[in-house]
Amino acid sequence: MISEAGSGGGGTGLVRSFGVLQLTMISVGATLGTGILVILGESVPLAGPAIWISFVIAGLAALLSAVSYAEMAGLVPVAGSSYSYSYATMGEGMAWICGWCLVLEYAVSVAAVAVGAGQYVNEALAAFGQVLPDAMSQPPGDGGVVNIPAVAIVVLAMVLLVRGARESAWINTAIVIIKVGILLFFCAVAFTAFNAGNFEPLMPMGAAGVSAAASRVFFSYIGFDAASTAGEEARNPKRDLPRAILLSMVIVTSIYVLVAVAAIGARPWGWFDGTEAALVQILEETTNQPWIALLFSVGAVLAIASIVLTVLYGQTRILLSMSRDGLVPRVFGRISPRTGTPAAGTLIVGTAVALTAGLVPLGALADATSIGTLFAFALVNVAVIYLRRHRPDLKRSFRVPLYPLTPVLGTLMCAYLMANLGADTWLVFGAWMLVGIAIYFGYGRRNSKVAALSELDYRELTAKAPRQEPVKAAHS
Repeated sequence: MISEAGSGGGGTGLVRSFGVLQLTMISVGATLGTGILVILGESVPLAGPAIWISFVIAGLAALLSAVSYAEMAGLVPVAGSSYSYSYATMGEGMAWICGWCLVLEYAVSVAAVAVGAGQYVNEALAAFGQVLPDAMSQPPGDGGVVNIPAVAIVVLAMVLLVRGARESAWINTAIVIIKVGILLFFCAVAFTAFNAGNFEPLMPMGAAGVSAAASRVFFSYIGFDAASTAGEEARNPKRDLPRAILLSMVIVTSIYVLVAVAAIGARPWGWFDGTEAALVQILEETTNQPWIALLFSVGAVLAIASIVLTVLYGQTRILLSMSRDGLVPRVFGRISPRTGTPAAGTLIVGTAVALTAGLVPLGALADATSIGTLFAFALVNVAVIYLRRHRPDLKRSFRVPLYPLTPVLGTLMCAYLMANLGADTWLVFGAWMLVGIAIYFGYGRRNSKVAALSELDYRELTAKAPRQEPVKAAHS
């Protein structure tokens, strides 16, 4: 897999240009803001003032999986994230299932996040006495025809990614700095209206409500694994990928808990029920200054754009890895000699995601994304256990602490959060997996590179493969 990563379609390989800063910003950019900016109004009514505990629970589940991602990223420093890790440990069949879940995680989450852009565009326009009609800012089913802001953000991200990964990474870094700044600014304003009485009773819906909210806000942590999709574009992946994954988790969890506490302190939990763009409304009511709400709304749109940019990036790299293995059409694996990016695959994925974002409501997307992500995370934890048992000789640049307790707990935590999702979500997930299995046997299995090999050819290739050949950084 490492030697294959040296070249793409037409003999052109991805460019190694990312350091630990860019990798961390890719993870933070793909993660930070989703739950706080888009689904806070849907989550607080489930948990009440204990919503911050839900963020901690979801963050713990994500952290347990993040350390497993860190170990696997150092062992398999190629594009593809958990798809590649599953392929390297459990074989093609499980890898396909994981990859199909990642399509649900990445492509669908891009659409889900972009859907929320319409809310904040309207909040920004409200400062000028204007507002987009529902027909242009809401999808069908929510009173609209097409969510134009959502489509526009996805198309803009698609164009940036086609131009070049390095340029996109620097733009993302700048946007992430702005995003962190506006969330800290919100906290500073919200704490001026802090009322400790808003935290009583702490859990009006009981522990079950907190657990249900944790399953939903886990959506907020989707994306921390985005850095692992950049394994072929990192200058020193074995060292920098584990650092970036863990550092991003610390940054994101700290900010989420801080913002949740500030928001509940500023407004009673019942106020959030049905509220769109909750943070902007808190700023408006607290300061009575329309320009502050305008500033935050513009920052929120940029934050959503950053998530769309980085998660869309991750999806194209996962499909690139799957294309190399013959499981999806070759077009997704073609790398442009001019830009060093999978341009054709990016255009295809971007167009599909833009249509989904413009036409499908947020609620139907968010929960389906969470269940696919949790399943993929569980597989990465299992992959760590498998390799520790079967290949203890491999040199690891990062080792999961408290093994085997940590990956076992990570797997169980993912299963627990999956169990708390509703029956409708499980039906959607089951239908999604049935479609995926049909595609695998109808296309993937017939075009698989491994399946086309005889047993003798396979053994010869395995014998010739270098054992953990170091990945050399190539500066662009």
